[in-house]
Amino acid sequence: MRPLIASRESRKSPLVPAALFGFAALAAWKLAGFIASGDTDSLIYALLIFLGSAITLTILRDWRRGLYLFLAWLVFEDFARKYLGNNMVIYFAKDVLIAILYIGFFIELRKKRATSFRPPFFMPLVILVWFGVIQIFNPGSPHFLYGLLGAKFYFYYVPLIFLGYGLITSHKDLGRFLFLNAGLAALVATLGIAQSVLGPAFLNPQDLGEEIRSAATLYRTSPETGQLSYRPTSLFVSTGRYADFLLLAMITTVGSLGYFLLRRQRGYNSMLLVIALIFGAVLLSASRSALLWGTGSVVVCILASLWGTRWRNGKLRPVLRALVRAAAGVVLGFVMLLQIFPEALSSRLSFYNETLSPGRANSELATRAWHYPLRNFLGAFDFPRWPYGYGIGTTGAGTQYIARILHVRPLGVGVESGYGTIVLEMGIVGLLLWLVMTSAALISAWRVVVQLRGSPFFPIAFGVFWYALLLLFPMTFAGMQPYEDFIMNAYLWLLLGVLFKLPVLAKSTQLSSTLLPELAASGTGVPVADGH
Repeated sequence: MRPLIASRESRKSPLVPAALFGFAALAAWKLAGFIASGDTDSLIYALLIFLGSAITLTILRDWRRGLYLFLAWLVFEDFARKYLGNNMVIYFAKDVLIAILYIGFFIELRKKRATSFRPPFFMPLVILVWFGVIQIFNPGSPHFLYGLLGAKFYFYYVPLIFLGYGLITSHKDLGRFLFLNAGLAALVATLGIAQSVLGPAFLNPQDLGEEIRSAATLYRTSPETGQLSYRPTSLFVSTGRYADFLLLAMITTVGSLGYFLLRRQRGYNSMLLVIALIFGAVLLSASRSALLWGTGSVVVCILASLWGTRWRNGKLRPVLRALVRAAAGVVLGFVMLLQIFPEALSSRLSFYNETLSPGRANSELATRAWHYPLRNFLGAFDFPRWPYGYGIGTTGAGTQYIARILHVRPLGVGVESGYGTIVLEMGIVGLLLWLVMTSAALISAWRVVVQLRGSPFFPIAFGVFWYALLLLFPMTFAGMQPYEDFIMNAYLWLLLGVLFKLPVLAKSTQLSSTLLPELAASGTGVPVADGH
């Protein structure tokens, strides 16, 4: 008993709050000095260190809350990096945070306070990872750091599939996760709309880093009318990442809308508002890929929801009513944009019409959708090492930073096709292993979607499947950038983990709905998990 008493007394010692007070006073003094001297860079660094430390402590105490903070960090990281001259320390800070997140989850797993599973496509995934690790030491690579960076892009976020599975234990957990994603999407979309109208001076510093200046100040020109359309970046450093995030946000929010509707749960109106904001941001993004993939995904998800909803027991009527309201909200949002920002919207509409309409002389629809990526994919076989590749990471994102740090001349090889990139990095065998793994993952995901048909979880399940299908096949075929985008990659594996947990949650919900009436009739009560 004495050691226990001593421990409690030590925790009540006045030295601990005094030390905390002293640390807080020192931090406040330093921050005041930064503000007084106008040293905004040091102020931002201090804030990031504080936030990173807070996230780390949160992860060690509760990895689930830490995961939510980590997702927010992913969205805001680029914004800080823009104002700090594209500092690469910030770029790699998330890798440290996610490593701590993995450790926190593993500790909880060992204590049996978290659940895990074996993905149905586990063996194809392991074989691909094993082959990718071997490619780090490919003789064609100029330095093994290229391989380490490439392996990070391909595989570092894969364990998030286990965290996504362990994150969801009830309807309450699922609702919290969906609301977090919708909140981030609404913030990014709103700021993107504002930047579309105000121009690159908004949300961008005066002195942008050399590597990101062109990506943050990009304009599109309508080939016939000559109208200029600024491509916004919102919180991100590039227009491509912003457009990809809008697609991710559109798919997940439409799935969330269907879930809340079928559950008859509060949050339905909030999702409608977020969808309207995302649609407006897509229209003003001047991104043809975001417009085509986004609108196409909404149509596919709507048709899938009609197919996946039971026509009996009165569930189809509220779905149809919700679709009508959603369409009315989108039309209303379009009319409001046209009234409030007519010039900004008209320039984007002209650009879309003049470059996507099949009858236009300057239409690039067929070229950008098929001919250009196919030509780049076939171009990978013009390089001599296509049978065995140059090594993972040698042609992907981030190679310019390694070349600058190590003073190593880049290989000068590369194509814009994602499949072609895989051939150049891991050879034809690597591409075959990639196709086997991604096909196995999608087949497994589709089986879950079919299993959940008729349940409130179906819209979410189909949304995850559709997102994985788009990212792993057509988008990766066109270019490797979407998969190597850390936000798209992290959400891919996290959402797949959530998807594979939904059947467990559905069975638990069905069991509760079956037993509760029987127990109530018999006068017996049992506790039921919150949210079930």
